[in-house]
Amino acid sequence: MSRITALNIRDYKTSGNKFSMVTAYDYTSARLAENGNIPVLLVGDSLGMVVMGYESTIPVTMDDMIRHTQMVVRGTTTSHVVSDLPFMTYQESPSKALGNAARLIQEGGAQSIKMEGGENISEAISNISRNGIPVMGHLGLTPQYVHALSGYQLQGKTHKAASKLIDDAIAVESAGAYAVVLELIPKELSELITSKLSIPTIGIGAGPFCDGQVQVFHDILGLYTDFVPKHTKQYCNLGDIAISALQKYAEEVSGSIFPSEKNSFSMPQGQLPTP
Repeated sequence: MSRITALNIRDYKTSGNKFSMVTAYDYTSARLAENGNIPVLLVGDSLGMVVMGYESTIPVTMDDMIRHTQMVVRGTTTSHVVSDLPFMTYQESPSKALGNAARLIQEGGAQSIKMEGGENISEAISNISRNGIPVMGHLGLTPQYVHALSGYQLQGKTHKAASKLIDDAIAVESAGAYAVVLELIPKELSELITSKLSIPTIGIGAGPFCDGQVQVFHDILGLYTDFVPKHTKQYCNLGDIAISALQKYAEEVSGSIFPSEKNSFSMPQGQLPTP
């Protein structure tokens, strides 16, 4: 079976097939996600916070994104892998944006790239998509602009802000994006934007009316407990299970229970040197 393409994802809109996307940051998470029937994997720059321990996504570099994208691609065969262009790798000029997008495709192995912003980056989106690289947009709460947004807050709450998001969504579609993420906006606004676009919307904290949904791998599995967002749902708590297992391991080592004979190897008779 071949990989899901950006065109396949775009077609989900007309087929009415709601789809899921999760973040994946390495080989193991990518394998698990694909085996869990997730069609789209996002190598998000959120890895800066979830995996690297930064306070925001801003310190994440192109080299970071390329390395983690390579891991995810190696762990998959059919899922579509989309990778984030990190902070200030596409805002300076359409030419620089194209060069960095090409690196994620050529070096990282991604099948498409994601960019945060609306009308302000429409020229860059157009330049990249025109040159054969599929682009996913990202509107609403855009973590790379967190300082300008005064923190991680609900966006589009006023008539003016909502109108701007609608205009941005139309601009992203017109520039050639094949889908757009809507993050942390009122469900009524995401429903309206979804109805206005011919490309799929993918919600995270944007309610049930989007064409698809995206969540952070570590959030839905209960692995990241520093902060549990309102928009997520923990489908299990692997964090507690992991801690319990590690505690048991430490206890068995201290108590000379592990390793046992079952976990050990023996030499052939007569091969051990004389003490």
